[in-house]
Amino acid sequence: MGPRRRIRSLEDAAAFVDRVGIAVAWGKSDLVLPSLWGGIAGPDADWAIRDETGKALEFSPEFQRLWRWKDELPERRLGCAGRHFSSAALLIAPRLLGAAYALTGRPGSPDDFRDAELESLEREIADVVLDNDPLTGPEIRRLLGITDRKAVDRAIGRLQRRLVLTNAGAAEQTQGWRAIRQDVFARRWRKSLRRLPTEDEARRELALAVLAGTDEVSAADVAGALGWRRKQAEPVLAELAASGHATQRESDGLQLWSA
Repeated sequence: MGPRRRIRSLEDAAAFVDRVGIAVAWGKSDLVLPSLWGGIAGPDADWAIRDETGKALEFSPEFQRLWRWKDELPERRLGCAGRHFSSAALLIAPRLLGAAYALTGRPGSPDDFRDAELESLEREIADVVLDNDPLTGPEIRRLLGITDRKAVDRAIGRLQRRLVLTNAGAAEQTQGWRAIRQDVFARRWRKSLRRLPTEDEARRELALAVLAGTDEVSAADVAGALGWRRKQAEPVLAELAASGHATQRESDGLQLWSA
């Protein structure tokens, strides 16, 4: 599903995320989700300004906006950002966060991760972020006295997948790219977690969001978008079709669903 018009402002970007529900920041070939980049620049746009040989010289103005807005959306709580369902950088509408969080099995309090089974480094990272304002990776390593950047980055990735941590904007560094700030998911989005649906309700809501943001998908497509197994997606989609919330058809032996 494409955007109704080009995204030209942060407010447009927030409206796009709210409309589609779940999006990738930029396209990922194995995911069916709409992309913010496509909404800003169109499907075939180049991310770079290039010289006559084709060498990239700098980001295009459109990609510069994407690079800025993907951080400003979570910083201003206009959209949740992080690698929460898969390795892809996702943007999730705040209206869907209760459903996403319900699948963690945790109640939605900022310190609820303390009752979860976490590795020691993961627990240390989550604790130090909870005890402070949002922190960048370098700040986390400094506070914990850890020099192993890769180990900390891997642990942050796992904590994002479990919705313990989430992106909270970015901070300039003296060298290199801006560093992403990490916040405790349930603290940053506590207003969206006041009422958590049941697991069945949550899965239906998230699957419907994927259907609404795409044209036609298989169970494997939905599973890939949401970080589920295909066998988890199939009964949810079948239930949505049976209740009239989705349309189901077969094509060359493959079951397909649409909103």
